[in-house]
Amino acid sequence: MPYEFNPRGTFACTGMVGYGTHRKPAGTWSDDTSMALATCDSIRRLGRIDTTDMRQRFERWYHGGAYTVDGLFDVGGCTADAIRSGRGRTGEYDNGNGSLMRILPLAFTGAADGEVRAVSAITHAHRVSCDCCVDMVRIARQLIAGETPADVAGDLSGVPEDEIRSGGFVCDTHRAALWCLVNTGSYAECVLAAVNLGEDTDTTAAVAGGLAGIVYGIASIPSA
Repeated sequence: MPYEFNPRGTFACTGMVGYGTHRKPAGTWSDDTSMALATCDSIRRLGRIDTTDMRQRFERWYHGGAYTVDGLFDVGGCTADAIRSGRGRTGEYDNGNGSLMRILPLAFTGAADGEVRAVSAITHAHRVSCDCCVDMVRIARQLIAGETPADVAGDLSGVPEDEIRSGGFVCDTHRAALWCLVNTGSYAECVLAAVNLGEDTDTTAAVAGGLAGIVYGIASIPSA
């Protein structure tokens, strides 16, 4: 999160630091984690996928700072509009990564594809965003079942970094997260690779880190 919006090559992230883009202490999480926590909390409390409950939790986050360290400070335009209006955005230009960044918890449930789409559509309801979320949940389930990064990453192994985009478009984040996973060998390497791609650093690292967590396990996360 401290490197969000910085162009690739203008910095080198080697570990957890504070301040930077949003001037927050080290360890402060951004909207990606807050919305994922709200998603997890809904599933934990209800024992099912309930998009009305999830939306209400997102509203508590947006309006009241729930699931944050010290209040809301970062939210995508599409997400903010969807929460304010109560309707997911459906336009072609509404395909940011704001639903992909919070979708991985569904891989640990029995959610069907239609439910994954509905969860995406709380904020990002265009087919492209929904399809990316469905595919990411399927990939995560393959990793949970024991498949390797090489099994799920297609032909991304060895692709040069300059062919990977790391902005806010959902398909770019999907591809960048898989690229980081298959071209690194540990949790820390994967997350740092994602951050060092630049631009939408917190979201690329959130998605890549979620996948790496499945592959390498919680014990692989550096205590620092």
